[in-house]
Amino acid sequence: MTLEAVILALRESWGPDTCAPEDVADWTPDNPSRGQCATTALVLHDFFGGSLVMGEVIVDGKRVDFHWWNRLPDGEQVDITLEQFGPHEHVVGAMEVVRPTGATRMDTQYALLASRVT
Repeated sequence: MTLEAVILALRESWGPDTCAPEDVADWTPDNPSRGQCATTALVLHDFFGGSLVMGEVIVDGKRVDFHWWNRLPDGEQVDITLEQFGPHEHVVGAMEVVRPTGATRMDTQYALLASRVT
């Protein structure tokens, strides 16, 4: 699959059931990428490898969350969920992180999103 095809499949597969639990209340069809960053980054990583990147979401000078995206093996940054943030939310920093191993709190959402995309 091409990057474009996977991105399209991801966008078509997002829903409240693939959203981070803490963001479900803010998820809407008008903002479908809300709460999808971690699972989306993992699915893109499954297909293309590279690095997982994490930044902090800042509101009124305080960290309120983390945001995940990808750096592909050729160095291209891919962040298709950045659009979820409003003008009062700012993503700062960019730290490469190791892919989580073992059980995580997002396993159900990740498995569902991955199965829809494939």
